[in-house]
Amino acid sequence: MILEKRQTLLKTEKIVVIEDEDDILEVIAYNLKREGYEVITSTSGEDGLEKIEKSSPQLVVLDLMLPEIDGLELCRKLKSDPLTRSIPVIMVTAKGEESDVVLGLGVGADDYVTKPFSPRELVARVKAVLRRSRARPEGDSRERIARGGVVIDPQRHDVQVDGEPVLLTATEFRLLHFLATHPGRVFTRDHLLTRVIGEDAIVIDRNIDVHVRAIRKKLGAHRELIETIRGVGYRFKDKD
Repeated sequence: MILEKRQTLLKTEKIVVIEDEDDILEVIAYNLKREGYEVITSTSGEDGLEKIEKSSPQLVVLDLMLPEIDGLELCRKLKSDPLTRSIPVIMVTAKGEESDVVLGLGVGADDYVTKPFSPRELVARVKAVLRRSRARPEGDSRERIARGGVVIDPQRHDVQVDGEPVLLTATEFRLLHFLATHPGRVFTRDHLLTRVIGEDAIVIDRNIDVHVRAIRKKLGAHRELIETIRGVGYRFKDKD
């Protein structure tokens, strides 16, 4: 019964795969379909964006090097649009330098897989990202959190700064909410990677730092709410 329910859930989840190399696209699509996902494919940025907007998928697998609109620009577009910003993105590319990983995470990607990769690895990452996106924010609290001019509403997955809505990626929201539900407590980068981003995510020293920097930028004058504890990690500022 549980297995049947799981298979039904997977079949309802749509994944858009955007990859301009036909052989790689075919391999990705085949393996995801075999796992029970509905797969929509595209070989260009423009066409891929249209298919995402029309189908409202639960996940996007996105190549970095694409014609018309490259993967980074497409990811920026998705994360800046309120209708698509919560869709998780896994970037797939031949560029594996740390700077490329940081750049991809910086524009809102939830995970990053470098070519060549095994289909099993990609499927595992897809499952991990979807599992995290289905889970409610860490910290158990479903109550609105208000500190100064910042209001975090986990029920609506919404953040407002001085009364204005702020667009956060799914990972940024989870990270901010997790820290805010534990004010004054210091968390190491490793702990945040495991609890917020997930054990299956790409792990590099600057992963959490990139997300924190993005959140602080969006918090503007309230950026000091997230404090850096040198040599340890981060904490959400406790009440004065």
